[in-house]
Parts: sequence; structure tokens; C-alpha cells
Amino acid sequence: MQSAGGSRSGYYAWENRPKSQRDLENEAILAQIEQLHQTKRHVYGCRKIYQELRRKGLRVNHKRIERLMKQAGIHSKTAKIFKATTNSKHALAVAENLLNREFTASRPNQKMVSDITYLWTEEGWLYVAAIIDLCGQRVVGLSMSERMTKELVMQALDSVCKRARPPHGVLIHSDRGSQYCSKDYQDVLKERGFICSMSRKGNCWDNAPMEAFWGKMKYEWLIGQRFQTREQARAPYLNMWKSFITGNEFMPPMDTELPKSTICWLWLLKSAK
Repeated sequence: MQSAGGSRSGYYAWENRPKSQRDLENEAILAQIEQLHQTKRHVYGCRKIYQELRRKGLRVNHKRIERLMKQAGIHSKTAKIFKATTNSKHALAVAENLLNREFTASRPNQKMVSDITYLWTEEGWLYVAAIIDLCGQRVVGLSMSERMTKELVMQALDSVCKRARPPHGVLIHSDRGSQYCSKDYQDVLKERGFICSMSRKGNCWDNAPMEAFWGKMKYEWLIGQRFQTREQARAPYLNMWKSFITGNEFMPPMDTELPKSTICWLWLLKSAK
């Protein structure tokens, strides 16, 4: 073997050379990348893996992560965005937008956001209502039903009250859907001391944290899955909620830069008015 100015012996000497410290570090980093990619159901891309590794204490440049993933053929799946579900075409009273896109909170039980989405199963639709505390962006309320009713959002609120025990004066934001504008739901808010805030008509930006959450849920927990029954479809949501409660799942901080190809970018444009 003699080509390109090299010999056979020279090639084998190069091939069998001891691994450098850089090579060993790359192997260790790649092992963590592969483990994380598997744990996150193959949906994390370079940016999310970089954020998670830094969260775990690994100081490594994001370009290095990107290069190692590319060399190993590791890439994320893609998913479509959830559709809006609530109907704001009604004659019920609506609240002002008191949240006003101030999506940060200095303490728990200060500001919360809520919304409804749905998931198709062979039995029909499963409707899901969730509530997020903007301090830490954790799910604090969850309910699921085969019908999209006012009871669905009231049950989610009840789960918040039982678990978080919020004091009077907590701001809770939603869209103008009839479920949130219903007299029964509004009566419960007043009884438990919540301050109601609602998005402007047809403006999803006003509830961007919930849009980001549904996008995360769809992208990281539901992508590629088909469910025969509603009971099967409940499992990912319950697992997700447990992950938020135990601290194994998180939403990105407000100043995190993410690609605009994902729905999370709505949440990150905090300066948009």
C-alpha cells in the first residue's frame, strides 16, 4: 500500500496510535449524548441536549455537541403543532388581559396560565386541561376527559388547589373560551380568591407559555405515537406531570435561544407587544 505520499506501515501506525485526551473526552461526551437522546425518546436536538448537559453540570461548547451528534448520525424527530380548541364566539363576559405578556414570576403561586388541548384516539378525542405556574414553569394542574366542558377546566383548577394550596390573589390567565368564561368556573375563581386574566381575542401570543408547553408535549412525549384508547393516551400526560413534579422535566428559561421552527419561540419572544 503506497498512495498519497504514505506507506502501509505509516497508515497502520496512524490507525493504531494511542487515543488522545481529546478523543477520550469526545467518547465520554458522546456516550452522555446517546444516553440522553435515548431517554428523551429521540426528540432532543443539539440545542436541547446542550441545555440538558449544562443543566447536569457538563461544561462543553454547543458546537462540539453539534459536531459529535452529526458524526454519530444523531438527530431529532419533528412534529406538528397542536391546534387551538376553545371557542371564543359566545356572549359570556370576558376578563381583561391583566397578565399582559409578563411571563415571569418571582415566587410560586403568583402567576399561572391555563389552556385546553386534545389528542385523537381510536375511541375518539381525549381533551386535556393544564395549568402552569410561571415561577419555574411547572405543571401544577391537570385534568383529562372525553368531553371539552367547563368541568374539565374546573377539575384542573381543583387539582391546583389540592396540591399547591395557593393563597388568595393568584393571577390565573387563559383564553376567552366558553369553558373559562362560564359562570360556574368564574364563581369558583372568586370563591378561591383567584384574579382572572384573559387573552385578547384571537391572540395566541398572550398565552405563549401554554402554547410552548403544548408544543413541548407534542414534540417530546407524543411524537409518532398512536393510541387505541383514551386510557392509553392518558399515560404520557401523567408521566409528563410526574416528571415536572420530581424535577426531571423543565421548560427552557425565558432568555434561552431556540430555533423558530418550534412552537417554543412564541414563549421566548417576551418583548413582543
